[in-house]
Amino acid sequence: MPAIAPGPAATARAGVAPAATDPARLRNFCIIAHIDHGKSTLADRMLQITGVVDARAMRAQYLDRMDIERERGITIKSQAVRMPWEVDGTVHALNMIDTPGHVDFTYEVSRSLAACEGAVLLVDAAQGIEAQTLANLYLAMENELAIVPVLNKIDLPAAQPERYAEELASLVGVEPDDVLRVSGKTGVGVPELLDRIVGAVPAPVGDPDAPTRAMIFDSVYDTYRGVVTYVRVVDGRLRPREKIVMMSTRATHELLEIGVSSPEPAPSEGLGVGEVGYLITGVKDVRQSRVGDTVTSAARPSTVTAGQYEDPKPMVFSGLFPIDGSDYPLLRDALDRLKLNDAALNYEPETSVALGFGYRCGFLGLLHLEITRDRLEREFGLDLIATAPSVVYEVTLDDGREVTVTNPSEYPAGKVGEVREPVVKATVLTPSEFIGTVMELCQQRRGELLGMDYLSPERVEMRYTLPMAEIVFDFFDHLKSRTRGYASFDYDLVGDQAADLVKVDILLQGEQVDAFSAIVHRDKAYAYGLMMAGKLKDLIPRQQFEVPVQAAIGARVIARETVRAIRKDVLAKCYGGDITRKRKLLEKQKEGKKRMKMVGRVEVPQEAFIAALSSDQGSAKEAKAR
Repeated sequence: MPAIAPGPAATARAGVAPAATDPARLRNFCIIAHIDHGKSTLADRMLQITGVVDARAMRAQYLDRMDIERERGITIKSQAVRMPWEVDGTVHALNMIDTPGHVDFTYEVSRSLAACEGAVLLVDAAQGIEAQTLANLYLAMENELAIVPVLNKIDLPAAQPERYAEELASLVGVEPDDVLRVSGKTGVGVPELLDRIVGAVPAPVGDPDAPTRAMIFDSVYDTYRGVVTYVRVVDGRLRPREKIVMMSTRATHELLEIGVSSPEPAPSEGLGVGEVGYLITGVKDVRQSRVGDTVTSAARPSTVTAGQYEDPKPMVFSGLFPIDGSDYPLLRDALDRLKLNDAALNYEPETSVALGFGYRCGFLGLLHLEITRDRLEREFGLDLIATAPSVVYEVTLDDGREVTVTNPSEYPAGKVGEVREPVVKATVLTPSEFIGTVMELCQQRRGELLGMDYLSPERVEMRYTLPMAEIVFDFFDHLKSRTRGYASFDYDLVGDQAADLVKVDILLQGEQVDAFSAIVHRDKAYAYGLMMAGKLKDLIPRQQFEVPVQAAIGARVIARETVRAIRKDVLAKCYGGDITRKRKLLEKQKEGKKRMKMVGRVEVPQEAFIAALSSDQGSAKEAKAR
């Protein structure tokens, strides 16, 4: 292993601030891979081998700071870290960004790529190339990054490095011998990988004498220090106590602190061309440090931006409602604070007759929804109900008016001319023995086959167009179970298409419950109505009168279940005597129930909402048992 020079973290601990580094000795790279292919573990070994984290402070998934990341074993937020590495007597500064692997967090990956010149493409030597591997590779190629192909987990008994090296080499366009073999767990091959990064990834290019331009690629909120902004300097230089301007908002701030993450924050004398670091201005509003904005000097401002990111577009919408209505202000504050750390979260107030006040939130996918809800409950102590996820529909009425529907309750009541739904281009990678199974599943979900390619005799890539609504709920679960866990899945929004969609309403005692309404394809409306009516029949407590549970499309009822009445024994005190007395009591009871049925309102318990809105089919009986 090469001799390790003291890194910026060691320098900062000694009380000496590191100066800006010569761009020729900088290498900016990120690690991209499919989920669970070992990015965070490889990052851990790099931190150890370069000496920026000592053995005593080291822990698994060192760069995953959130509890939820460590528990689930996934990366949600990108993390930047600076490491020293010596090659041929020259110490280079390597700026590494560890990125998420899940499709829901692709926006984090795209932001990280814009701050880099190279990417380490990591593939599991036991599983091979998967869908997200391809998606991330195409993203890196679009950004014209140098690709370093690497096979990880070569220490596993099931590893097939020779076979997957050929697949990876043909994909990237290199020889199989050029694919590095490493083990993030044991550290084998990691020093050689660091040498390859120094040799293969180009140094950043910029003009140190030009007006300062730095691009914001991430921002997080710190309770004590305000907004911490992560930037990549393109031209010029940033220094402490300098006045800076955000080009989009024209807001002016003073740099209270500037430095690098190694991996803990280390203040420096400034950041030069190509360097990746953080800025602290004391600002409390993260909206003033918008991702994709350009930071420039107030004294000598630049007129040209450093680049632009596309704002992430929400694909899945769900309503979040507090179980206790008095928690609504807490939910509002919690969402405001969570937005500081999650640029992709969108929300607006919403009212439901059944659930009270809450927020309609936009997410990038179901995992994003699940993580957000988990963080709200965990970090802010809230108990929430999430309504069934839905996508955005464009509805054209007969009179030509167009309505955007993000919630089934917004579906127009008038005559509908056309409904358009979002469509995705999906990529499924699967062993060739499961081709028929995958085709059957995609056809059930209204998919159209675009084409398929064999990556090797055993593995095939299948491309489909699928309606977004068909994949957001449980498509991935079914895909994994039907392919014994071997298939992988990735998707990209490509537009919309017209479809025969209808709104199914659920009625209790003739009264509509908006929380259970859904927009579904006409062919699946009956199945949805039957399923929801059956669930609610098991969940709603029996009343003194019969309660009809109906599913309806407009005025037409398509399914019905009945919650039977509780029969109170009004004859308990009649030990004999004339039958007319008993009949009189029964008639009186019947009249009372009839009147109660007219004026009575069915109360749906919170457990029923939680269970009925969950995707688990068995949850209804479980909730009732509780």
